[in-house]
Amino acid sequence: MKVAFVMGSDSDLDIVRGAVEVVKSFGVEVEVRIISAHRTPAVAEKFAREARENGIGVIVAAAGMAAHLAGVLAAYTTLPVVALPIAAKRLDGIDALLAMVQMPPGIPVATVGIDGSKNAGLLALQILGVSNQEVADKLAQYKEDMEKQVIEKDKKISQQF
Repeated sequence: MKVAFVMGSDSDLDIVRGAVEVVKSFGVEVEVRIISAHRTPAVAEKFAREARENGIGVIVAAAGMAAHLAGVLAAYTTLPVVALPIAAKRLDGIDALLAMVQMPPGIPVATVGIDGSKNAGLLALQILGVSNQEVADKLAQYKEDMEKQVIEKDKKISQQF
């Protein structure tokens, strides 16, 4: 199963790249696309309708400002959709966040924090890990490693004071 990363604009790539790198570091295949909910709605519909048959297990949709991409994709698929709000020049991403979390009943979209690409990638992996033991095991190791890093940082800072 692949994780698809769909962004509304190439200006979102710097943020999305972090999520892509996290997923690839787990050995999971990715597909990265630019599809606009507003400028290419027919492409968005086709992508979402065909995602499952194209081997996609989770879609991460990144967008700023009006940020309708995640909801549009979710309307045309039964796959899990993770929304990644991107901070834009105005409103610092609050507009995107609000657009993404206010989905109507029947169109569920999971939403991570503004510019939270790492969490978007990890959430996509956790969703895949429900049915893929190898991914689940790698996630468990990732969390163990993260715990060790925090313990080491705690020791280091404690010794300073």
